[in-house]
Amino acid sequence: MSKKVWIISSRRMKIYIISAMAIFIMAGGFLVNRSVFPVFSTEESPAAFYRADIEEKKVALTFNISWGEDRALPILDTLKENDITATFFISGAWAERHPEITERIVEDGHTIGNHGYRYEHYPRLDDDEIVRDLNLSHKKIKDVTELDVKYFRPPHGDFNKTVLEKIEQFGYSTVHWSVGGNDWNNPGVEQIVANITEDVEPGDVILLHASDSAKQTGDALPSILTELKNQNYSFVNIEELISQANTEVEEIN
Repeated sequence: MSKKVWIISSRRMKIYIISAMAIFIMAGGFLVNRSVFPVFSTEESPAAFYRADIEEKKVALTFNISWGEDRALPILDTLKENDITATFFISGAWAERHPEITERIVEDGHTIGNHGYRYEHYPRLDDDEIVRDLNLSHKKIKDVTELDVKYFRPPHGDFNKTVLEKIEQFGYSTVHWSVGGNDWNNPGVEQIVANITEDVEPGDVILLHASDSAKQTGDALPSILTELKNQNYSFVNIEELISQANTEVEEIN
């Protein structure tokens, strides 16, 4: 059976997944991201990856983090104990304030993604402000990790066509999510576990939070991992999940 990349888009369009990307040279002093990675764009407009339609029971575990240091370390310990790697979308300001934890994320084999610098709603910013935030967040993360990160998740998960265009021009792939634990709202450990494990499907991108405001995520994580393993799911990094999918067309209204 064929596999599909699902995108967030308003019209039916053809998707091109490019296995390698040339350097983007941007006007106005853009910082250039030179990494080689799949690019999710279309003939008519950019798009955001949020799940792969595959048969294999694989999921990508992702965490957003922009504030605090108390919740992140126990989550990292749990992932290490279970030999699972995830993707951490971190803000540039957080990486700047917590270089030791950022370095631990890299050392443990997790993927780092960019989550902006100021944690602003990008659609509310003008183009120059978006560019400045992308530049600054990219630089701060690279200062700590020495990595040119290649995946971006807009702050608050908030974006529109213009925002996606700026992110793509900068050289990032935008990654959204398909299943969320609503853990930022602290609904209770059992509810967080249920939010993930009752709705998950093969190819999903799972969203959790490692900021200090998400007080129950660390307690919920072991049960999430155990339950998904019992359902015969394996955990892969976002790049592997993306690479599993061929290009087909889907209409997302």
